[in-house]
Amino acid sequence: MSKLTERMEQWKIELDQLLQQGIEFARQIPPTQLYAAVGVLIFTTILLFFKLFKHSKSNTIVLTGLSGSGKTVLFYQLRDGSYHQGTVTSMEPNEGTFVLHTEITEKGKVKPVHLVDVPGHSRLRPKLEEFLPQAAGIVFVVDALEFLPNCRSASEYLYDILTKSIVVKKKVPVLICCNKTDKVTAHSKEFIRKQLEKEIDKLRASRSAISEADVTSDYTLGMAGEAFAFSQCHNKVTMAEASGLTREISQIEQFIREHVKP
Repeated sequence: MSKLTERMEQWKIELDQLLQQGIEFARQIPPTQLYAAVGVLIFTTILLFFKLFKHSKSNTIVLTGLSGSGKTVLFYQLRDGSYHQGTVTSMEPNEGTFVLHTEITEKGKVKPVHLVDVPGHSRLRPKLEEFLPQAAGIVFVVDALEFLPNCRSASEYLYDILTKSIVVKKKVPVLICCNKTDKVTAHSKEFIRKQLEKEIDKLRASRSAISEADVTSDYTLGMAGEAFAFSQCHNKVTMAEASGLTREISQIEQFIREHVKP
């Protein structure tokens, strides 16, 4: 123990000597050079924190929408270009982290995407809450072929997402993806946009009073006295067309790359 104590005392003496040498050296530096050195140190520290923050940005994209809208087909197309011909409603989210199928052969930096396909059944939608806090973007899939019979239900689900506190506060971008547009009788994205806006405008009247009365509830949409439009949302809402069965998913990939960057 005595030898260890002697060593520690020696280290302490050496440390004090080094500290004194550092102070003497600093005193010899002209003030202007010293200020410049401190400025460089502060700038380097800020830059380092900025880089760490940039690299910590989420790479999670959430696929959601009503059951039967084709989310799972799109998930597999984005993952490996394969088809998923299942007809049974998913009971658990499909989830994976991977490089998009069309980017596998690309050179340079390609950031893997954490893609989550959340079940669309109304009883399973609470699972969406697990992934929203980390979402860099949301792809809300709509069946363009069977849109009109499902317009009300799709609008209600979309309304719920757009008024979530986490979505509003983080301004999570939403892509409304009109799937199955390869079919002749499918509705266009403009038609679907207008119908969704009209339906959400009706929903505002019935839900705004409840939202305002409950301080823990989510936000309301739109502007008072004006017809609702997606452009009034706190976050960015855009429209796209796709077809999982014909591998036309370029607009979804563009959305993902816009919000999940290398």
